[in-house]
Amino acid sequence: MSAPTAQAPARTWARAALATGSVLVIASCLRPALTSVGPVLEAVGATTGLSNGALGILTALPLFGFALFSSLVHGPTARWGVDRVVLAALALLAAGIALRSLPALAALWLGTAMIGAAVAFGNVLVPVILRRDHPGRIALVTGVSSSVMTGFAAVGAGLSVPLAALAGGWRPALALWAAPVVLALLVWAARVRWIPSPAPVAAANSPAEPVGSVWRSPTAWLLTAFMGLQSTCYFTLVNWLPSVEAARGVDPETAGWHLFAFQITGVVSGLAITALMGRRAEQRPACLAVSLLIVAAMAGLLWVPAWGPLWIMVAGAGTGSSIVVALSLIGLRGRTQAETTRLSGMAQSMGYLLAACGPIAAGVLIQLTGETDLVLVLVGVLALVQTGVAFGAGRDRRI
Repeated sequence: MSAPTAQAPARTWARAALATGSVLVIASCLRPALTSVGPVLEAVGATTGLSNGALGILTALPLFGFALFSSLVHGPTARWGVDRVVLAALALLAAGIALRSLPALAALWLGTAMIGAAVAFGNVLVPVILRRDHPGRIALVTGVSSSVMTGFAAVGAGLSVPLAALAGGWRPALALWAAPVVLALLVWAARVRWIPSPAPVAAANSPAEPVGSVWRSPTAWLLTAFMGLQSTCYFTLVNWLPSVEAARGVDPETAGWHLFAFQITGVVSGLAITALMGRRAEQRPACLAVSLLIVAAMAGLLWVPAWGPLWIMVAGAGTGSSIVVALSLIGLRGRTQAETTRLSGMAQSMGYLLAACGPIAAGVLIQLTGETDLVLVLVGVLALVQTGVAFGAGRDRRI
């Protein structure tokens, strides 16, 4: 009897480690396929002949995927369960990354669209899994997960140009990011096999949770606005900051490492903001702090450009902590797993629809005026609006 008794805690610990580690592995795959594009965006344009406006649409295409598919996540998860849907999303993500790198313009567009669809499911379901598995530590585990996501986003940005030089072009450099997704797929498959999956969430027509209830909630709309504005700031900078720096005479590899610093600072700030948030439901101080950091960074880049690397890190601190706050609010405001899934779907669907407009607007502004600094003005204005929304989004109110 002693051997089985001793083995039981070991199996429990191993399953707990697999459950937590597998979510972090998923988080590590959700951004490199996107952030690795910005530093080689000019090379993509030179190879394909796409204009700045078309490149803006290309970089926004995953965000349109986020917007379209985020609101559809609840149906498949209600039928097959969260864990199996995540497994399918990882397979789609690996296929999209591989397809995007094929030497055909249609493959570039289709693969990018597949990446957007796959990441949309991960974006929505990671907060749901964290709330389900760690209901008493939502802010902390969200901070850790978001920091892993941002850290790998930094690696994707920083290594993009060096990998392109080593691999012989941007296509094989971008294709390499399918490898960690395949690894994540294997880890998640082990989780599905060895850890019992909870029952699927309540059906969408459950009387206790009426369809569309979150769409009638003012609090849900404030969370959606906050999610959308912070995402717009982040993705506009990730895709166009290297071009802004190139216009100021910064070489592409240095600009890529500046983007790496932008992301790494986001990792640190994402962890630090959890201390300010604690376990409180009232989160206005955190919402305001992260928003004002972005405003200050854009003002600094415009008015004191000599300190560019410093301001880029301040921007990274603001955007990196903003996503932690936004995702934590989703977990804090939903009362059940099903409600949290729908809230996450709404916030990310409508939020990323707004975010998709940022890279497109930046590309159009540059194409029409030739002034890359207008990208910084655009982000600064958006951050000011985010600051205003923060007052309502951070209040202690359930949806």
